[in-house]
Amino acid sequence: MISTLTKKNNFDIVFDSQKVFRIILEAMSNPAKIIDLGEHTDDLFCAYPAFLATAMTLLDNEVSYHVCGNDPLAGEIASLTLAKQDRIEAADFVFVFAPDEIEKVISSAKYGTLADPQKSATLIIYDDGDPIHPLTFSGPGIDGFRTIQATSTVKAAITLRDKQEYEYPQGIDFLFISEAGELFAVPRLITVA
Repeated sequence: MISTLTKKNNFDIVFDSQKVFRIILEAMSNPAKIIDLGEHTDDLFCAYPAFLATAMTLLDNEVSYHVCGNDPLAGEIASLTLAKQDRIEAADFVFVFAPDEIEKVISSAKYGTLADPQKSATLIIYDDGDPIHPLTFSGPGIDGFRTIQATSTVKAAITLRDKQEYEYPQGIDFLFISEAGELFAVPRLITVA
């Protein structure tokens, strides 16, 4: 008897990951610019396809991650990326779904050293609120200033990050992703003007 196997997801780990990587790179190069990840996640059949696509793109067996507030996604990430789960303090990538976890995550996340600032964490935060707060950013990748309407989650995360008073060039990077797959980045050297 021959059984047929069906794939749970049609996301191509090579080709689709390359497309998602280019989008993430564009977002990091153009801070606070909203970029749509949605069409590249259509082949993922789960509750948070944009997050899973991001995880499948950024994670492998060389890095670690932590998921706050979404145990099913943590299991999906573990089975699809082979990355190791770790404590918030040691994780290279931290996925945050609960707004009440943001303060704990930001105060605990690794922020690099003066010699190796790139050894900081990237926080991937679920952000599906209403954009009601004007925020003006400046720094690398922004010609002068860029003003956006931000959600309460974004404003709180940036405020909490700034309270940490990291020594330049230390800090943490943010990727904010909505349920619809809209993504924007706030790298560690971007400041609120």
